[in-house]
Formats: sequence, structure tokens, C-alpha cells
Amino acid sequence: MEESLSLLEQIREEFSLESRDLRTYSPLTLAFLGDCVFDLVIRTVVVERANQPAHQLHQKKSRIVKAKTQAELAQILWEYLTEEEQAVYKRGRNAKSGTSAKNASITDYRKATGLEALMGYWYLKGENERMIHLIHKGLEKLKVW
Repeated sequence: MEESLSLLEQIREEFSLESRDLRTYSPLTLAFLGDCVFDLVIRTVVVERANQPAHQLHQKKSRIVKAKTQAELAQILWEYLTEEEQAVYKRGRNAKSGTSAKNASITDYRKATGLEALMGYWYLKGENERMIHLIHKGLEKLKVW
């Protein structure tokens, strides 16, 4: 039986993209991608748990995919991160972004950016299993479900 490709592998194959050294990506580029990846994970969980009108799904998703919750999640996950992962998080957290937080403190916004950089890093590294496991573990500790 043929082994299926990950989403990332399928995208790279279809668009003839080569993997790059993750150290060449800026932390804000990782966060740009990680924001979407985290959103996709949470949307998937919300939809799979309850087939509801889109507005209700959006409200459930929005309680989790916001800077304050992401900042809390980052603090919970810190102890489980490798040194390399902690370095990625710190680079994202400390990156000077051209945007500012709309509904969050600057501290929470920066921690959320660090977490999003880590999500982008895991995705590009192909560590989806680790990423999903740690998101699950952290959200259970936050008691968001």
C-alpha cells in the first residue's frame, strides 16, 4: 500500500518547491504561516466536534485563536519545548512587527507571535504530530473545551 504524503509534501510536489533550511526564514515569516496552521488545527477540532452554523463555529474558534489564549498556551508549552524550539519561540516573540495588537496587550501579542512562529516552524519541519500533541496538551491544561 502506498504511503500518503503530508499536506506540506503534496504542496511542495505539486508546485515544484524544494524544502529550505528553516534557519533562513525570518521569525515573522514563520509566524505568518503558523497563524494559519494553528487556525486550521483549531477550526478542524471545532468542526469535527460539532456540525453547527458557521457563526457558532467562528465564535468557538475565536475564543482560542486570539492573542490572550495563545500567550497562555505558549507559557504552558514552554517546559515541553526543546532548546531549539524555545529559540524559535523567542525569535518570534522578540521580532519587531509592523502591526500592533487590536484586542490584546502588547505582551500577549508578542507571546502569541512567538507561538505562531513555533507553529510555522513545526509545520515546515514536518513535525505535525508533535505540534498537534502539544496543542492538545496545552488546551487541555487551559480547559478551553
